Amino acid sequence: MTSAALRIEDVAPDFEAETQLGHFKFSEYAQGSWVVFFSHPRDFTPVCTTELARAAQLQPEFAKRGVKMLAVSCDDVESHRGWIPDVDAYGHTKVQYPIVADADRRVARMYNMLPAEQSGAPMPVTVRSVFFIDDQRRIRAMITYPPAVGRNFDEILRVVDALQTSTRLGVATPVDWRRGDEVIVPLAVSDEKVKQNFPSGLQVVDLPSQKPYLRTGKYAG
Repeated sequence: MTSAALRIEDVAPDFEAETQLGHFKFSEYAQGSWVVFFSHPRDFTPVCTTELARAAQLQPEFAKRGVKMLAVSCDDVESHRGWIPDVDAYGHTKVQYPIVADADRRVARMYNMLPAEQSGAPMPVTVRSVFFIDDQRRIRAMITYPPAVGRNFDEILRVVDALQTSTRLGVATPVDWRRGDEVIVPLAVSDEKVKQNFPSGLQVVDLPSQKPYLRTGKYAG
């Protein structure tokens, strides 16, 4: 059985483990930074190889945003070390973030990264979970895919941008939002904050209800 389901705004559980880079304590790694924590079913598997390579390619972009990357896979450290050259070769890149060794599924259970258990089935491997964790170690968003479906790391980067923008400005982001696009400004945002963050003013969308709740603006900076 897994632990109680984690929810948005929960503090991300702390843990210690081994990685291909050495001994690891999550709370020390995460201190003062955002973290994107993502799970992989097994080493030497095709979808995981493509994902880890893409994550390594995008690591500089995440670093610009103050985000550290962290992976976990259901194999031991020596397996990780043997697998990483394949990932590097596939992506023409270099994996520099830690990959947690979790052969006993301890971390996977802690973070609810396992599928529903079936009687008589072998020890399960993880689904493809992503946890977006802020610099206070709060879980701000979660995405989960089945093992057969590879993740879109451009979308993961987009979610980071949306979370950080909404946190900084007290705003929301509309459908298909990308960094630099207009944002939604809730009615609760003060006039002073609007003047400070939206020098060009706001646009109120004309809706049949005539309610002025959908306000958009281009933020400064």
